[in-house]
Amino acid sequence: MIAVIQRVSNASVTIEGEVKGEIKTGFMVLLGITHADLPEDIEWLGKKIVGLRVFNDEEGKMNLDLKTVNGDILLISQFTLHASTKKGNRPSFIEAAKPNIAIPMYEKMIEFLGTELGKPIQTGEFGADMKVSLLNDGPVTIVIDSKNRI
Repeated sequence: MIAVIQRVSNASVTIEGEVKGEIKTGFMVLLGITHADLPEDIEWLGKKIVGLRVFNDEEGKMNLDLKTVNGDILLISQFTLHASTKKGNRPSFIEAAKPNIAIPMYEKMIEFLGTELGKPIQTGEFGADMKVSLLNDGPVTIVIDSKNRI
């Protein structure tokens, strides 16, 4: 499971001209799920996301987590994070989980993050053509792969 986490001042996702999810201060997270991901990947990665200390404290140091700043999460599924570009110029998405695996994992991540954060998670819509807007704060962008824990 790969997450691209961007610290944002605001972010939103629009589907067919309607805003589906939006947040102010927090994280816009792009989540890529592969066929090899397990429930423990959700827990490990979810705890990392919520506990990530990248918000500025009173001294301007990145030292505060999402809960401390009362931040929100906008979670967007993105199978293209598992693109392989080893051969040629057309990416292969063979490592990305099929919807029958990915959708339940995505839904479990939404539930887990909501429980960890103590509030609802804003989302896109799995498989939809989404338009994502964000104001990256910093900019701060962190990539975490649940398969690279060591």
